[in-house]
Amino acid sequence: MYMVEKLNQAQIEQALNRVPGWKLSSGTLVRQFVFADFNQAFAVMTRVALYAEKVGHHPEWRNVYNQLDILLTTHDVGGLSELDFAMATTINQYAEEVLSPVS
Repeated sequence: MYMVEKLNQAQIEQALNRVPGWKLSSGTLVRQFVFADFNQAFAVMTRVALYAEKVGHHPEWRNVYNQLDILLTTHDVGGLSELDFAMATTINQYAEEVLSPVS
């Protein structure tokens, strides 16, 4: 599906333009979502979990009630790869199109 190679800084900065809401922090992609309630947050987590299993790339995350914090990195390459940006794009889709997050 995607080449699993560590991206350089220029590639990362260019790819960030494709994933609104995501930021670079300590070499990882991070984003916080705040949903209307726990059900919406958990629904996104469920969809992301199913997608992650399908593509073999899993996020790190934390959920408290309606808040979902997600961290993406490719441990196999020791940094960010195209897999992380594809995952961020998919997570954005699930959050925006399906579940109408508050922010």
